[in-house]
Amino acid sequence: MPMMRAVDAIVLILEKEDATEAFGLPGAAINPLYSAMRQHGGIRHTLHRHVEGASHAADGYSRASGKIGLCLGTSGPAGTDMITGLYAAIADSIPMLCITGQAPTNVLHKEDFQAVDIESIAKPVTKYATTVLEPGLVPGTLAKAFQIMRSGRPGPALIDLPINVQLAEIDFDIDAYEPLEPTKPRATRGQAEKIVDLLLSGKRPIIIAGGGVINANASDKLVLLAEELNIPVSPTLMGWGIIPDDHRLQSGMVGIQTHTKYGNETFLASDVVLGIGNRWANRHTGGLDIYRAGRKFIHVDIEPTQIGRVFSPDLGITSDASVALDAILEIVRERKSAGTIPDYSHWANECTARKATNHRKTNFDNIPIKPQRVYQEMNAAFGQDTTYVSTIGLSQIAGAQMLHVYGPRRWINAGQAGPLGWTGPAALGVVRGKPGEKVVALSGDYDFQFMIEELAVGAQFKLPYVHVVVNNSYLGLIRQSQRPFEMDYHVSLGFDNINSPETNGYGVDHVKVAEGLGCKAVRVTDPAKLAEGFAEANRLAEEHQVPVVVEVILEKVTNISMGAQLDGINEFEDLALEVGDAPSALVPMTSGTRVSA
Repeated sequence: MPMMRAVDAIVLILEKEDATEAFGLPGAAINPLYSAMRQHGGIRHTLHRHVEGASHAADGYSRASGKIGLCLGTSGPAGTDMITGLYAAIADSIPMLCITGQAPTNVLHKEDFQAVDIESIAKPVTKYATTVLEPGLVPGTLAKAFQIMRSGRPGPALIDLPINVQLAEIDFDIDAYEPLEPTKPRATRGQAEKIVDLLLSGKRPIIIAGGGVINANASDKLVLLAEELNIPVSPTLMGWGIIPDDHRLQSGMVGIQTHTKYGNETFLASDVVLGIGNRWANRHTGGLDIYRAGRKFIHVDIEPTQIGRVFSPDLGITSDASVALDAILEIVRERKSAGTIPDYSHWANECTARKATNHRKTNFDNIPIKPQRVYQEMNAAFGQDTTYVSTIGLSQIAGAQMLHVYGPRRWINAGQAGPLGWTGPAALGVVRGKPGEKVVALSGDYDFQFMIEELAVGAQFKLPYVHVVVNNSYLGLIRQSQRPFEMDYHVSLGFDNINSPETNGYGVDHVKVAEGLGCKAVRVTDPAKLAEGFAEANRLAEEHQVPVVVEVILEKVTNISMGAQLDGINEFEDLALEVGDAPSALVPMTSGTRVSA
């Protein structure tokens, strides 16, 4: 068996596990691994400006590609910088591998320079975290990490490598190495029959499709099930795109923040709910008394401890979404052939017609610009093949209410954790995961400022995307949540910029910062110029192959519709439109559809 350094074995294993996209920063304690990557090739590395940014990029890559992204860093603070990225990944069931360097094993107990127990720190936000103390354990540890990340509910792992372990010689033959088979629960035929029995017992059934369907690459199967039964589908925030927005059975998102009015109305009219690959998140359900009233629930999820975590369903089944859908489809088709499937045409048509009503007003001509107009123009400017990236704040909430998404992995969002600063570096990872495709990021000014230095990564490595920054120089969501306290306290980011009088009152000159970091930027202050600004951004990204920032100067205070209950959403600047005035789901929507008042 050939002898080689442990790090050389690691690079060969990463290639065989198809984890070949790395994001990170070299350093003394991880340089051996970098030397192996340089010598062998096969692993593409993107150099970041902050290790947290690298972790978000690896996360974004994993979400966009369906593969496992790598985040690499040295000992000490590099590992602690990864923790927010690991939290964002585990919260949304995203597999990603972090590898850290570490001080030599003989000084781990001596408070050596940049020696920290990263294994213990990372365990609460990973599926698997370990410090490898014996060189011979390196291959088996990686095999175990990949198996755990892919098994059951996916999630991230961290492997910590003391420098002497990295450099040690081990016996290793890559031809004898094979990835371990991940374990996934499988619904039985009997369980699938019970699901179908309960689902078809209602007169107005609906499917809630979560991110687990996307993780299982089962979006097409879910759409087929909806079409076979002719019943509506409401994607969760993490499942947005499973069924295209212009599909007649896409009934709108449900929730108290990220939702559509027609989506909530359809859900409240339903009587049986099949949730698959979802976790009944609180921003989806709102108050459970309203959410559950008058409805029976079926919950299918890959993680057994998700069943009953928020509330006890009438039927709970632990299964991989793809396997469950295969079993359900088989039974549905048998019963359809036998003529025992109820006719849900009236219910389906009612839900489809509802999509042509109750759209919120977007066609504002105000200066400063109202945010609703921005999303109207984004729908017109960016095609159905666009992948959107966003994370938190009023910008993300309004975007989810008003944008359109047309396929799985085309809405990339840090849903549960929602870390400020995630959007920019995650978008870089998405560009790596979807080379040549249109990527558009959406941030408020605060999210954008959190990791603004990562723009330089996109400039250096020619990673083009368009970053729409809706700038109201406010912590908008926090300001809105302060309203019950009758305060507006430390939520304004505005000031008079002595170097940029044109931004006075709004503070940071994002255009100058972006240009200083090697990118292109456009500022829009007039809603009539939004289409022109987005077209210019598309052109600049294509021509220069760098990130292009579109800063839109908004009015400082805008309240976005939300509430605590599905039937108690507070509406602001709202106008329910008549049938025909809004994009109708009776015919496919287009990327150029505009909702006007």
